[in-house]
Amino acid sequence: TPAAVQEALDAGFDAGEILNRMISAMDAVGEKFRNGEIFVPEMLISAKAMKKGVEVLKPHLSTGAAGARGKVVIGTVAGDLHDIGKNLVAMMIESAGFEVIDLGVDVPVEKFVAAAAEEGVRIVACSALLTTTMPAMEATVAALKATGKDYKIMVGGAPITQEFADKVGADAFTADAASAAKKAKELVA
Repeated sequence: TPAAVQEALDAGFDAGEILNRMISAMDAVGEKFRNGEIFVPEMLISAKAMKKGVEVLKPHLSTGAAGARGKVVIGTVAGDLHDIGKNLVAMMIESAGFEVIDLGVDVPVEKFVAAAAEEGVRIVACSALLTTTMPAMEATVAALKATGKDYKIMVGGAPITQEFADKVGADAFTADAASAAKKAKELVA
């Protein structure tokens, strides 16, 4: 809850450490969901609590001027409505000093391409949680590459692997939000 996060901050805990513990808790929730120990309502309640807690943390996470490293467009690919992982990645990338333009979920290829061009971004991050939406991710990466612009394309989500990222021509794959923020910094260094 936001109150618990504020209490931890007031007690002198580091915001990054609080976030890491919240992420670990969400990982445990995800594991219980996969094992059938909890169901969608519990998963959503946990995600909403996480989001509210993160809002309390956000001002304490910024490490440098917002947007100093450039802009990142992020979204979940067409046909996929999952956003917990994407939201975590967006927050972590933002806290690493990027300006994040979040396109939301079920984002068509054209919207990714248009937003990247309009915003003058350095990185485009695509998320997919369903194996059935992996072709949409592949199409998005192909369309971004076809523009001829020097976007760095990051991909992630439960079914995504390094092998898949290599196959579709993405510049980076990361398995979790903290790694995504680190990789984003490396891509623009």
